[in-house]
Amino acid sequence: MLHERGVQVMNVDVIGKAYDIAASYLRHIGAIREQPATNEALLQLIVQLFEHGDRHQLSLANRAIMRYQRRAAQHGEAA
Repeated sequence: MLHERGVQVMNVDVIGKAYDIAASYLRHIGAIREQPATNEALLQLIVQLFEHGDRHQLSLANRAIMRYQRRAAQHGEAA
């Protein structure tokens, strides 16, 4: 039971750090607005990548950035 809790905390930490990296970069280039709320679309991308086996925060961030920008380009949004 305690081991499961440790894994859960680690998962949240990796996902949170990946989100911070990706959101910071996307804010810097103007792809997402500066806001205190979480960008749900970006978070969902990171969670999906994590669920598919990527456990490295930098890899998660980079892949989420690429997918976020691709989606924005397909929907005609500034990226």
